[in-house]
This record gives sequence, C-alpha cells and structure tokens, in this order.
Amino acid sequence: MRNIPFLTRRKKTKMRALCLFAVVALMGLVAGEEGARLLASKSLLNRYAVEGRDLTLQYNIYNVGTSAALEVELSDDSFPPEDFGIVSGMLNVKWDRIAPASNVSHTVVLRPLKAGYFNFTSASVSYLAQEGGQVVVGYTSAPGQGGILAQREFDRRFSPHFLDWAAFGVMTLPSIGIPLLLWYSSKRKYDSPKAKKN
Repeated sequence: MRNIPFLTRRKKTKMRALCLFAVVALMGLVAGEEGARLLASKSLLNRYAVEGRDLTLQYNIYNVGTSAALEVELSDDSFPPEDFGIVSGMLNVKWDRIAPASNVSHTVVLRPLKAGYFNFTSASVSYLAQEGGQVVVGYTSAPGQGGILAQREFDRRFSPHFLDWAAFGVMTLPSIGIPLLLWYSSKRKYDSPKAKKN
C-alpha cells in the first residue's frame, strides 16, 4: 500500500497563507482596540424622589481602554428647568483627560418642582479616544421611569405621625381610665386593713 500524504504541497501553502492572513487580521483587530474606551453610568442615590426635596444623581465614568481619554464631556439635558431646579453641581461637565484603568465621579443635586412620573433618560459622553482622533460619542445607563411623590403624600406615608398617636392616646384614656378609677375606689373601700388584736 502506498502512503498518501494528507496534505499536498499546494494545500500546505494555502493553509500557511490562510494562517498568516488570520494572524495579520487579528493583530489589526487588536491594534484597532487600542485607545481609550469609556463606560458610563447614571444612577439615582435617593430611595424616593419627592417634590420639593433634594434628589441626588451620580455619574460614574470608567476608562477601560489602553490610553487616556481626552477632552471628556458629560452632558445631561434630560432635566427641564420648569420641572427641576439645580441645588448644587452642574449637568454639563468637562475633564481634560481620564487616565487608563481609572474612573471619575460627578454628583448633581436637583430639586423636583412637580409630582408625577418622570422618565430619567441617559446622558451623553463625548471624548477623544486617541490624540488627533475623531470624537467618540457614548451614552450613560438610564435609570428609567420613576415616580416623583407629592410632598403631602410622602409625609402621609412616612412621617412618624406624632399628632395621630397623641390623639389616639387621648381618645383611649377614658376607656382605660374610668374602669381603673372604679376598680381603685372599690378596692380601697373593701380592702381596708383590719385592726390587729393583741
């Protein structure tokens, strides 16, 4: 029996060329991944959003790329001035650079002016991935739709209700106090101590 080679010389050459092409394409893909790459999140720190009370938002931007992100700009235009007042912080912020494998945080305190449902949408982040490169635009995560409680509703649900408890105590006083007084007077009347005999 004759030993037949599995790959002929021609097939070996084609296979080498294909492997070389795959390695070059993979290197090109890896080289294309160089530069800054930002991940951004937007989150509400309050458990309840209440009309007329402070609402704290936090933005976190992480650079997971291999180089610094340049001219980073965070812009959030999702809070109309007729619905929200700014207590502290800014909704448009710029950083000159964010180093690789690092992060920045930004906090804004707003005050909702109206009760009702509000859609908390994402903010936009723009930056240069490499010096002299094109501007890259991304978006933060979006907290989604949430309800803003009216001040009166929030107080009704979560206040300690001291006045209510005081009124309850005053109303229960006769139903507990009158039987107590009757018992005490009869006890005094029938439990008089007997004189000791010597």
